[in-house]
This record gives sequence, structure tokens and C-alpha cells, in this order.
Amino acid sequence: MHEALAAMLSKYECRAHNDYINALREILQEIALLGLWRGKFFEKAAFYGGTALRVLYGLDRFSEDMVFSLLEPFDGFDIAGYAAFLRKETEGFGFDVRFEKVEKAIQSPVRSAFLKANTRKQLVVIETGDEIVKAIPKGQILKIKLEVDTDPPPGFETQTRYLLQPIPFAVRAFVLPDLFAGKMHAILCRRWKSRVKGRDWYDLVWYAANHPELHLHHLEQRMRQTKDWKDDAPLTSEKLLDLLFESINNLDVDGASREVETFVKSPENLSIWSHEFFSDVVSRIKFV
Repeated sequence: MHEALAAMLSKYECRAHNDYINALREILQEIALLGLWRGKFFEKAAFYGGTALRVLYGLDRFSEDMVFSLLEPFDGFDIAGYAAFLRKETEGFGFDVRFEKVEKAIQSPVRSAFLKANTRKQLVVIETGDEIVKAIPKGQILKIKLEVDTDPPPGFETQTRYLLQPIPFAVRAFVLPDLFAGKMHAILCRRWKSRVKGRDWYDLVWYAANHPELHLHHLEQRMRQTKDWKDDAPLTSEKLLDLLFESINNLDVDGASREVETFVKSPENLSIWSHEFFSDVVSRIKFV
């Protein structure tokens, strides 16, 4: 195994096959960030979302997708322009990863692509034991979705964060109050049909406990862009809390817990979740 991969894998306590898959996905995510950095992607875009929170700020749950935002609107952006950098970087560490751009039938400002790889083959690269590898179906594909918002709402700030593995490199990312605003927008406005995104509610608890400052103006801009806030008056903290309490009252707590439990180390900690618990959590938010 590549020395840098061995160092990256040493951060994880892997026992079951799901532990190895989560570790593998995160290693590939960080190598992908390195490839994007080499391609100068972060001169025009910033990292945000759950994976940014995990990789750059220490969120204690695993995350699947990698979400980015351009710094300025640009409808002509093509994510495929970075495919060669992503392939070269992953191949350099011994991985066999395909880049597949998503062609959408409905026009959207979000450009999407997938990094796809045979799970078994990539686990062999990080020298996972035979018993674990054999427990994975032969055709199972590990997928990492990449999304880039080409029409970002205004009012956010970014900062440079540094990763030291697999080599030292820089990543531009949203600052935490704006990341929190993005997460709050997902909680209030994301449409998931019949299922609940428990990971959003888990992240809400993490923010409240660790970085409770939320940039209210940026959240308002996001909500206006998606037409979830149409009032002529500004969004106030009082009105936002009203919306949050309404969402909490309608929350399927058990469903939210089930959705997130495979992404956390200690699912038993979710047993405290309740409507009352989340009402207390949101009362700790600080608006900036």
C-alpha cells in the first residue's frame, strides 16, 4: 500500500465491512480534493455541505456527496473540465475510478458528476483483509457524487483550509456561519418526498453544540432564490424559529434516526432524539 494511504487509513477504527467502506470513501474524497486543487478549481469555487463539514471542520459522521459552489454565477461552467485531474490523482495512488458526468433532462444550475469504482478492487488497494473483501458483492460500486452550484446566492464568505494528507494542500471552503445557513436551508426547504434526511438533523445538533453561529442574511438569500421566502420584509430570527418549530413538530424522529445511524460511530447516542430535544437544540442557535 502507498505510504500516504497507510497514514490516512490509520485514522480509522475499522472492524466491520461498513467501516472499511466509509474509510475508503473518505480517502477517495480527500484524494479528489487534491486533484481539484491541482486543477486550480478552488480559484473559482468553494467546498460546502456535509462532507466539507466532516473533512475540514471535524463533523463526527461520515458523508457521501461532495458539494461545491462557484464564487460567482457562471452558466457556462463544465465540471468535466476537471475529470483528467481527478483521474490522474486517484490513479497515482493505485485506485481505478471512473468519472461520469450527469446529463440532466431538466435544466438546472447544479452541475453533477459521479466518481465510481468497484468496491472490492479499491478495498484491495488499501489492503483490507480477505474476509472483509469477500463479504462485499463482486459487482458493488462505490459512488461519490460531485455537485457544483453554478448560480450561488449572494452573501457568503469563504476561507482557506489546509489538509495535510495525502500531501499538504489547500481547499477553499465556506466559513462556518454560512455552512450552517446552507444546512438550515436544507432542513427547512429540501424536498425528500416520503423520507426524512436524518443526517441534516444530526448536523444541526453538531452545529448547536460546536459552532452555533448562523448567518441569517445568507440563509434568507438562499430561501429567496428557491422561493421559500417571498415576504418583502427580511427574514428575522423570530420568524426562522417559528419555521423551525413547525418543522420539528412535523418531524418523523424515528425515521430520521434510522436514516443517519449507519453514518455514525455510536448510534445509541441517537436515543435521546425527540421533538422536545430538537426544540431545545434550536434555542441555542446564535444569529449573526
